[in-house]
Parts: sequence; structure tokens; C-alpha cells
Amino acid sequence: MKTGTFVVTEADPESAVLRDVSDGQIHTLGSNPDLEVGVAVEGTLAPEPPMDVVWTVEEIERQFTVSVEEHDEPPTQRARETAADQPVGEVTTHERAGTGEVHVLTVPEESTEGAVADVRDDEATVERAARLGVERVEIRSEPGVVSVRYLP
Repeated sequence: MKTGTFVVTEADPESAVLRDVSDGQIHTLGSNPDLEVGVAVEGTLAPEPPMDVVWTVEEIERQFTVSVEEHDEPPTQRARETAADQPVGEVTTHERAGTGEVHVLTVPEESTEGAVADVRDDEATVERAARLGVERVEIRSEPGVVSVRYLP
């Protein structure tokens, strides 16, 4: 048995493929209990005998979708100050009050739009949100600064 948080990477009516957001391990399900690509699942999987290479869902405690959106609002003052104090290419993580966290990336000014697109389109963004147990990711930016807010 394996209990954890997983993201559905592939799904069809007969089966689904889940990736564990903690260790990256891939689990192929022998049947699909109505899961869709992109959904995060907190639950327990069990290997199917006799070969234990296909898995079944024993229990789903929580199932949620993570939305990743760009926001028109600029990064917060704290994010701008953090970016100003770190070299280009660095990332700083701040815990949020309550649930979630904020990642502040300092990027070359001319690469800001590309960095935003990379964060928005990266599967790791959804996996990180699922690992944190949050359902929203807000990306805020201004030239040279990208703030990624993982929010409940």
C-alpha cells in the first residue's frame, strides 16, 4: 500500500496513470475510478497481485483541481524587495500565513514573460501545489520579478 498525494498524468475510461508528488514514482491503475488528467488525489493505492505492477485505488480522501493563473496585480512589496536582494536566476521561498507558500524568482527583465509562461506551463507547478495541498496558483510579475503564490 502507498498513501500520498498523486497527480493524474494520463486517463482513459479503462485506466489512469498517477505520479506521486513526493517521490515522482509512476503508478498505473488497472481501472479508472472516474479520474481526469490534471486532477490531484490524496489517497491510498495498493498493488494488484500477482505481479504488483498495476495498482488500484483503495481510498480517495480528497480530490481537487489546481488552477494556475496569471494575475494582473504586480508582485507584493515583500516579493519585490526579495527579488532586489537576490541575484538573477535565484529563487526564494516564503511561507504564507496559513496554508501555502510564495516563490520569488529574479529573472532578466527581457525574459520575464518567458519565465511566467514556463511557470504556468510546467507540470511541476501543479505537482508542487498538490504537495502543498492548495488549489490555486497565482503568478504575478513585473520586469525582472516573478512571484508564484500557492494559495488554498
